[in-house]
Amino acid sequence: MVSDDKLKEIIAQVVGEMMKEAPAAKATTKACCCENVSDDDLEDLTAYELNEWYQVPNAKDEAEYRRLKKVTPARLGVWHCGPREMTNTMLRFRADHAAAQDAVFNEFPAEFLEERGILELQSRCDSKDTYLTRPDLGRRLSEESAQTLKGFYKKAPTVVVYATDGLSGTAIEANYDIVIPAIMNGLKAHGIEAGEPFFVRYGRVATQDEVSEVTGCDVCVCLVGERPGLATAKSMSAYLTYKGTIGMSEARRTVVSNIHNAGTPAAEAGAHIADIVKLMLENKASGTDLKF
Repeated sequence: MVSDDKLKEIIAQVVGEMMKEAPAAKATTKACCCENVSDDDLEDLTAYELNEWYQVPNAKDEAEYRRLKKVTPARLGVWHCGPREMTNTMLRFRADHAAAQDAVFNEFPAEFLEERGILELQSRCDSKDTYLTRPDLGRRLSEESAQTLKGFYKKAPTVVVYATDGLSGTAIEANYDIVIPAIMNGLKAHGIEAGEPFFVRYGRVATQDEVSEVTGCDVCVCLVGERPGLATAKSMSAYLTYKGTIGMSEARRTVVSNIHNAGTPAAEAGAHIADIVKLMLENKASGTDLKF
């Protein structure tokens, strides 16, 4: 009977001889189908609006279907392949979902503020994580920011306009350069004094209550990024209060929402906000107390 050690020795010898006799393997390289494809060759699925993207074949009334798509951001007419969605449909969904996540989690770029000479203040949140988990801290200014704001204006302006990232800094980036001039020019046309705009990082809507108290303004306008959805990550809202105070009822706020290209355009919203401010000052009221 052959021992285990002897058997291992025989196997090793046979394998060694086979390796010597075997011809050298030829190197083969399989070309990748994407080897010569650059980013420029790939279709940008986010380059077109969803309401212009129609994939339903042989629709009974295509014209009516297209008309319906024009009046809603819902994903109508995306079609399917068997029981599953089309590849482009799935990729566009994931792209929109990624844009929504980026809007929430990305830090608002300091360069945006520096290039425009905008004063940056901050809430009591020290990070994006704190902002998302501690809403109460996002409703108040940090002590340092409150002190900075006290000295920002030489006298109490009639109207204070400021922006805060909220849940979508992307919305502020997309709309700020259009909506701010529209508001300021509208107020000027009404003969209303407004202070220089500023920015609050990690802020929520209620920061405007402390802003109102600190500045002593009559009307405070807070531009804030809305919670993004799959339709758009660039939607902004404007909250307006008359003589706001910390802890006041939410019913005292007036809001203009859905400010974005597919909703209320920023320029139109800015003019509308200026008109509302004028109405607030005339009626000395805001929120449910303000009658349009």
